Amino acid sequence: MPEGHSLHRLARQFDDVFGGQTVNVSSPQGRFAVDAQRIDGCRLEYAFAKGKQLFCLFSNDLYLRVHLGLYGAFSFGGDSYFTGASSIGAPRKIGERETSAPQEAGEYAGPPAPVGAVRARIVSEHGWADLRGPTACEVLDHEQVQIQLAKLGPDPLVGAAVRFRAAKGQADPAEADARLDEAYTLFSANLLRTKSPIGIVLMNQQLISGVGNIYRAEALFRNRISPDLPANELSTRTARKLWNDIVETMEDGVRDGRIITTHPEDRDPEGLLWPDNAYYVYQRQGMGCRKCNAKISLAEVAARKLYWCPKCQRLPRKRGGN
Repeated sequence: MPEGHSLHRLARQFDDVFGGQTVNVSSPQGRFAVDAQRIDGCRLEYAFAKGKQLFCLFSNDLYLRVHLGLYGAFSFGGDSYFTGASSIGAPRKIGERETSAPQEAGEYAGPPAPVGAVRARIVSEHGWADLRGPTACEVLDHEQVQIQLAKLGPDPLVGAAVRFRAAKGQADPAEADARLDEAYTLFSANLLRTKSPIGIVLMNQQLISGVGNIYRAEALFRNRISPDLPANELSTRTARKLWNDIVETMEDGVRDGRIITTHPEDRDPEGLLWPDNAYYVYQRQGMGCRKCNAKISLAEVAARKLYWCPKCQRLPRKRGGN
């Protein structure tokens, strides 16, 4: 499943390709046909993401909501005005990154014939997008969107999203830090009210949205936190440090289009940056830790694979215990 940075990149690409333009929306597959008619021929005002979901506001005050899930993906194309990734989403046969391709020279003749089960097709004067295999694809009104947003925890990329919209004259850049502080306050409160292990909490989209398996494993390692530590036992300092680190690495992911969490001094100079040197623990089970001589561990936790270093990420000793 694409992690939060991919959805924010998707929102930016939608804004760049379709923002402010009248679009035609259809459902070649047919499953989205009724909802497609509700926004067909409307102007796409802007797109935004929260966690792992995409929202697009149209000029008739309706929203398109997309949750890619495990198998959903968008493919894109267009004329010389279109730039960006040619595909964003699953499946991730080549890892957590999106594919890019230069636009072919020649006159733009519109989108190609649909290939496969295209749930939704969006077409503007200069570009097109095809959606396949999403978990959710629906049109909602404002109240329904607020219900969906309320289900999601604070998003570490909220500040980056405000800065992006501010660069396009759609928001006040001064709001970025304030929104990010509000998000941290909510995240901290969420930690204090649960005894669940932090390794499970970081994957709970109601407590923090957008963090997936890679960011979960890497953030805990980078901050030397045992995934078994109860969330409410994190100190205020550790919680703030963890949040800031997640913000930093996810913002890097938005910028780069792929996840790289290692510091230069911890990489193998003989290997490629990606994927050989991209991670500290993710998918490195049985391999040597980049910081110590321990072997990276792997376990199934809440139906997901969890990676960690048993030496670098030990549980703290209980004070006052026997």
